[in-house]
Parts: sequence; C-alpha cells; structure tokens
Amino acid sequence: MSNLTLFWHRRDLRISDNTGLAAASKHQKVVGVFCLDPNILERDDVAPVRVTYMIGCLQALQQRYTEVGSQLLILHDNPVQALPRLAAALNAQAVFWNWDVEPYSQERDRAVMEALKEKGIQVLHKNWDQILHTPDEIYTGSNQPYTVFTPFWRNWSSKSKAEPVATLQGVTGITSAEQEIAQQAGVIPLPTAKDLGFVWDRDLIIAPGEIAAHERLEEFTYKAITEYKEQRNFPAIDGTSQLSAALKFGAIGIRTVWAATIAALENSRSDETDTSIRAWQQELAWREFYQHAMYHFPKLATGAYREAFKNFPYENNEELFQAWCEGKTGYPIVDAAMRQMNESGWMHNRCRMIVANFLTKDLLIDPRLGEKYFYQRLIDGDLSANNGGWQWSASSGMDPKPVRIFNPASQAQKFDPEGEYIRQWVPELRSVDTEYVLSGNIPEQEREALGYPLPIVDHKLQQRQFKAIYAQQKVH
Repeated sequence: MSNLTLFWHRRDLRISDNTGLAAASKHQKVVGVFCLDPNILERDDVAPVRVTYMIGCLQALQQRYTEVGSQLLILHDNPVQALPRLAAALNAQAVFWNWDVEPYSQERDRAVMEALKEKGIQVLHKNWDQILHTPDEIYTGSNQPYTVFTPFWRNWSSKSKAEPVATLQGVTGITSAEQEIAQQAGVIPLPTAKDLGFVWDRDLIIAPGEIAAHERLEEFTYKAITEYKEQRNFPAIDGTSQLSAALKFGAIGIRTVWAATIAALENSRSDETDTSIRAWQQELAWREFYQHAMYHFPKLATGAYREAFKNFPYENNEELFQAWCEGKTGYPIVDAAMRQMNESGWMHNRCRMIVANFLTKDLLIDPRLGEKYFYQRLIDGDLSANNGGWQWSASSGMDPKPVRIFNPASQAQKFDPEGEYIRQWVPELRSVDTEYVLSGNIPEQEREALGYPLPIVDHKLQQRQFKAIYAQQKVH
C-alpha cells in the first residue's frame, strides 16, 4: 500500500490543468480527497446556492476520477484530524495539495502539514494553482506588495504566463479492501447540499463541474468576449463570462482561461476586438490583485485598509439595512440588483458596485454588513474578490481615488437605458414609463397602486452627510 499518493482538493475541483494534481500524478496510484470542513460550513455566511454548486462540482469530479481509473474520497470532519487519519490508515506515502491565499486556509494547511509530518507522511503543498503569478512574483521596485492596481497590472501583464498543465490520466485507485479501510477512517458517500442543511430549490445560474465550465469558457470566448468592453456594464445583456463561480471553486484552471484569451487575440480581426479581450484580461488581473492583497494584508478580511475608514462612524440603521437586503429601497436599480441576487444567487458586476456604493454612501452602513450579506447569497462568493469589491465601493480599500459616490438614477440611465433589467427583477414597475423607472421619481399615487415603496433616503442629502463625516475623519 506504500505507493499511494493522496491529492487533497479544495479550490481546484477538476483533473485538468491542476498544477498540484499534475505533480502528484508522477506517482501511479493517485486518489483524490475532499474534506467537507465544519469550520467553513458551520459559519453564518455560507450561501445555500454556493454549497449546491460545490456539491455539483464534486459529483462531476467523482465522475472524472472514475473515468481515469481512480476515486475521489469524501470526508466530513476537521481536516486537521481527518486527513492525517485517512492518510495513515491507507499507509499513503505523500499528500499533495495546492496553496491558498486566505488567512484561514493558510492556518489550517500549516496545522495539517504538522499533523502529517508527525505521522511520517510526506507533504507536498507548495503548488500555486488558482493564480497566474504567485504573491512573491509581483512586487514594486522597492520590493513591496502593490497597493494600487494600475502599476500592479503593468507589472503583472508584462510577465509571461504558464501554459495549462496535463490532465490526470493513466492512474490507479485503491482496492476494495482499501476502500473498507478508508470507510473505517471516516470516508463517506458524497452528501447532498440538503443533507448538509443547505436548501436551494431554484435552478443554478450555471451548471456545475469541469465540463460545464469549459463549455462556458468556449461559448464566451467565441463571441461575447469580442464585445466585452462595450457590453460588460449593461446588466440586461448577457455580456459577461459568468465564470466567477467556476474560478472560485477551481472547476476550470486559470491557465486554461488565460490560454483561451490568447487564442481569442490571435483570432481577432480588429482593434476593437483586441481592446475588448484585453479588458477581460484586465478583469482576471483584478481578481489576482485582490488575491495578492489578501495574502499580503490578511487584516483586510476583517476591516478597512485606509485609516480614515478604520473607525468610521457608520449609522447602521437596521430598518434601512433590511430594506436594502430585500430590494425595497425605492431606488429601482438598487432593488433590481438585490432581488436578482436573492432570487438567482448571482448579481451583475456593475450592479454590485451600485448597491455597495448605495449601502455605504447613501445609507451610511458599514460595508462589512453588506459584504457578509453578499457572502450569504452569492454562488461565486469568494473572500478576496468580495472583500476587494466592497472595499473599492466603500472607498475603504486600496484605491487612489478615495471617494466615489454613485447616483443610482444616473447609473440606471447610463447602464439600463430602456429599463429592461429593472423591469425584469422589479415586476411591479413593468407598466411604468421608462423615465420614471430609471429616475425612481415615480408619482406617489402610482407607487401606492403598484405597491412600490417611497425612496427610503434622499440621495442628495445623504451624499452631503457622508462627505461631511468623511472630512471629519480625515482631520483626525
């Protein structure tokens, strides 16, 4: 049994273009393991839609392992105890995994590493898989991590990117006798999301798993990427990749994604198309910028980066917060976006910026409350991206332009000019004139008849109040 290697999957739920798994596959007997971690699943910010998508990815991954002659084993326990117990029971010679940027992941991984070493099991975990460049590859001239995106992008985009790595193949799994040993050591059948206490009764916005993610990438890079720069800001148009959940769980490899953008550039026949493809490449760099930031500045996970916002006196009015959560603010673009997320588990990126700006600048509510609510609802909820987006919108993060205040009406007029998106998600406004739908200045009698609320705050007044508080904070 001593020739067995275990590969611990976490945010890499695939067998293709997986750097750690490719390294493990140099051994012939390779078995996958996924641990349902109570430290994550029992938190109060876990979205049922996200768990449902993850379980779908694990079902697909089990199928992929079967196809190449091996297995994906499932544990449901603290990985610090469960993984070493399983590895020792199966007499595994090594455990491989990919490194992660998040504070909890790093703390957990160090504890698992120590526990495995105590049992004399080799640990090989220093593969970076979810990013194109490791955090120690991209530094400023003075050898510091970047805190501003534009110079990060210049450095990051100038470096050559790795090619996708080989798909797992030609391996063997464990025998029937070893499977019995594994069960005694805690291996269980893959539960459903409902078994774990998470109920999502609607369809998933995107099918889970490696094959589905590849199909979505192919579809996006065939057409939508060529018009991405123009169309990405219009929530009524299907102009974005919708690959964020697949990237969060690693149902697709980032090198595969990058290679697809290079192929699209090679097939491009116009400067406009080139510009669109590069705009999407830049979004991939933003994703990586936020991951590097989380790695270098783990305190971002719990609070503001900028001093002026570390003790900002937010009002945190509970009634206003509830109205925002439910999509009942009386601001149509805000309400449409919140209802889209509540009903589908996903929200268009332009709308994420609008609602986050509204919560922090109009309602004067702590962005951490909004960030947590997003995490409780989003299929693609990712600590680094969610935190980075919220801190950008709240002006509390790494940003050379400290205060951006969005006017919800002008955002709607610019990015939903026909009111299609608003009418889709706020059906009570379907019969209202477009001008009123966009501005939100719906006559009071009509509002009452439609059952649509009055605006919960006055944007102009709130904007002035926010600026006054911010000016005071800067003085201190």
